[in-house]
Amino acid sequence: MENSSEKIKTLINLMGFPEAEVLIDKEHRRISLLIEDELVNKKIPWLLPPLELLINLIIKKEGEPFNFSLDLNYYRKERERLIVELARAAAHKAMLTKQSVELPPMNAYERRLVHLEIATHPSLKTESLGQGKERHVVIKHLEE
Repeated sequence: MENSSEKIKTLINLMGFPEAEVLIDKEHRRISLLIEDELVNKKIPWLLPPLELLINLIIKKEGEPFNFSLDLNYYRKERERLIVELARAAAHKAMLTKQSVELPPMNAYERRLVHLEIATHPSLKTESLGQGKERHVVIKHLEE
């Protein structure tokens, strides 16, 4: 992993960010890149997937048997927190009204976070509906 870390730092340096910080959490399979750049912060949702793919290719070439999740300037960590918060609020609403609550479209990872959060509520269930970019989670009360 040491060699992978150096290669990632070199890649980020070649991208024009010599001051970037690379933090690798092998236990949780997460790599955090901290880049202080206004343009990067505005483009994070579009930069994250291709950069994550590139970094995972580097790691695989070094012999790591699994993929890592990339977080850029803690964007993903904050997004996860917001998704879980949204799921909790929707769960509360579903329990109060005993009606279904539809969440906005989300990617597969974000939908999974919602399903896992709602699984802790015995009186609720979740279902993913829609196709492609319109796929979203519906939280249903079991008494509905």
